[in-house]
Amino acid sequence: MTMQKTPRTKAQITPRPDAARPAGPALEFGDAWTYAPAPEARDHVKLKSRYDLFVDGRWQPAKKYFPTISPSTEEKLAEVAEASPEDVDRAVSAARRAYERVWSKMKPGERGKYIYRIARRIQEKSRELAVVESLDGGKPIKESRDVDVPISAAHFFYYAGWADKLAYAFPGAGARPLGVAGQVIPWNFPLLMAAWKIAPALACGNTVVLKPAETTPLTALLLAQICEEIDLPPGVVNIVTGAGATGSALVSHPGVDKVAFTGSTAVGKRIQQALAGTSKRLTLELGGKAANIVFADAALDQAVEGIISGIFFNQGHVCCAGSRLLVEESVHDLVVKKLRDRMMTLRVGDPLDKNTDVGAINSRMQLDKIKELVAAGEREGAERFSTPCALPQKGFWFSPTIFTGVTLSHRIAREESFGPVLSILTFRTPEEAIEKANNTFYGLSAGIWTDKGAKLFWLASRLKAGVVWGNTYNKFDPTSPFGGYKESGFGREGGRAGLAPYLEIDG
Repeated sequence: MTMQKTPRTKAQITPRPDAARPAGPALEFGDAWTYAPAPEARDHVKLKSRYDLFVDGRWQPAKKYFPTISPSTEEKLAEVAEASPEDVDRAVSAARRAYERVWSKMKPGERGKYIYRIARRIQEKSRELAVVESLDGGKPIKESRDVDVPISAAHFFYYAGWADKLAYAFPGAGARPLGVAGQVIPWNFPLLMAAWKIAPALACGNTVVLKPAETTPLTALLLAQICEEIDLPPGVVNIVTGAGATGSALVSHPGVDKVAFTGSTAVGKRIQQALAGTSKRLTLELGGKAANIVFADAALDQAVEGIISGIFFNQGHVCCAGSRLLVEESVHDLVVKKLRDRMMTLRVGDPLDKNTDVGAINSRMQLDKIKELVAAGEREGAERFSTPCALPQKGFWFSPTIFTGVTLSHRIAREESFGPVLSILTFRTPEEAIEKANNTFYGLSAGIWTDKGAKLFWLASRLKAGVVWGNTYNKFDPTSPFGGYKESGFGREGGRAGLAPYLEIDG
């Protein structure tokens, strides 16, 4: 990274007319330096102009295609097949044949070798996958490069090791695969969500039909190419692209034995209703409104970094984003000042630039939802601060934003924004912090920042959240289970617990 010792000017950063200007000499525009552009090269990425469906080990055409665009520039990246119910039927039939004739009969150790090859190929193609993830989804390249792709490979490595050890994972339980898994994933972590779902399913001996989100299908299609390259038996992994109708056809197909869905709570509820009374297994990982709790005894600078990474570095595009900040009242003003100071250093712009901290919003529809919720926060009396940065003319962008003076009744404190928007509330006692943190329909994740280990464990045991981070945030590992409570869904992905949803267990 190179750095130009050229001060920013007001021409380079244009404040919003209605934005409150932060106080303090460190925040004067002339005191900050701009970074020289450091874009990641994309000439090594050879995207096809059109992508077909990956079914039965072959690329098969569809009747209809739709464009996938880059949210940072609105450029068309490729045309992608839109799978019809007939296409989905062919994919499920191919998965069934592969399960019955090949995959379920293969020695577990041999299955593990294939999964291991996928992991190695992801590593070998990591640069290409990271660039495509940022192009198609809008997230900064340093997040795609340093988080999404490495953890995706790690999941395949981890579950490759479990393939021949299921008897040890569930001793005396007679664990057996279910059959065909239908999996539907969202747009916020396209490659990582595919790895979370495909790797354990294959390790348990199931075959897969995966439907990626219609706005971010490209890395799933590159994963299909990897399956080709490592000679995975035809039909073991099938990728069908499309929108809601395609996902509905997959979920409701009678040949699917197990459904795994990550997405919105509303859609998850509809899936649960549709599968009620059937023999299909179901796991749901849905929305969240995570609370990040900061105590006065915490290392505040460290906490601020955790808050920033938990909500702004990923544009708030994660269901476990720490979009509610609960701060002990005595340090509220200090934390807000530190947070605003840090926000002023964030760089919003080209996702392929290695200096970028905050990339583009995934789609225009998502941007409109964020704007509507932010407008509601202002109408309801909360005080807004957005970083006064000039946004690109093309693409879908939103400045990092915080709200103070927020109460539990505000929509911005209750509803999932899926954007770089943080609501700040206060508390006086640990009991009040627990009450406010649990006062939500969701229960996916939470964070606690304190210097007292006993306090941290005391709170963690009382928070109604599937994952609780202590003095850190948004750290993922394939050995650790992840999932939620209440309207954040049920079931766990990751770790040994992530195997159980894909197995018939007698004991």
